[in-house]
Amino acid sequence: MLSSKVLNHFENKVIWITGASSGIGRALVIALSNIQCRLFITSRSSEKLQETFEQCENKNNIEIVAGDLTSKDTNQEIIETINKKANRLDIAILNAGNCEYVDIDNFDSELFYRQMNTNFMSMVYGIEAGLPLLKKSDSAQLVGMSSTAAYLGLPRSEAYGATKAAIRNMFAALRISLQPQNIQASVICPGFVETELTAKNDFDMPALISAARSAEYILSGIAANKQEIHFPKRFSLTLKFIASLPNPILSKLLAKTILRK
Repeated sequence: MLSSKVLNHFENKVIWITGASSGIGRALVIALSNIQCRLFITSRSSEKLQETFEQCENKNNIEIVAGDLTSKDTNQEIIETINKKANRLDIAILNAGNCEYVDIDNFDSELFYRQMNTNFMSMVYGIEAGLPLLKKSDSAQLVGMSSTAAYLGLPRSEAYGATKAAIRNMFAALRISLQPQNIQASVICPGFVETELTAKNDFDMPALISAARSAEYILSGIAANKQEIHFPKRFSLTLKFIASLPNPILSKLLAKTILRK
């Protein structure tokens, strides 16, 4: 349950959410649809965005703007649409992404390309397109979806983890670079969240939480202007501690990682 302070933070804001067709993105849309704000929701599939739309009790504040976010031009077109309809952007939550695991016996550079293009470059294009419009806001926030996988190198996650580490590193720099422009930058590092994506995992997922619960963590973190929103704490803090261990110890622990079949 979101506090009144958190709810008030999003009132009357213009918000762009990518990756809104399922999982965390969909949960964020559903939660925000009950607040007096204006939502522009994006993913590649207009059909799945319509499913998200139908799951919201209040549909009056939601506009579907579908498009392939791996295209630089598409990101620009989406922002142009938001500008024409709302004339500003207060919060951009760049959540779109995918996960593919590496088979070390069949190392495939194309998999790395796909992951970098889908998870990282699509976000870079979104930032490039969105920053000029965010500057029109008196309380702009730029939020990017990373992962606790960014904290350390997990076997089978060589590609996915690399993209999430790149996002986390980029936002660490953006937090400082955007301060003079009065744009707050936050990065999200979730643990395991119950989504269509994680349903495909073939290993145990400790501290698994629902997408609805993850949306509560994220919205509370955005409202508090947290630089890094990581959850659930019992999992994320454990990974942070493990990542701080000396490399020989870390390597021995990771040799037994949950990501191995």
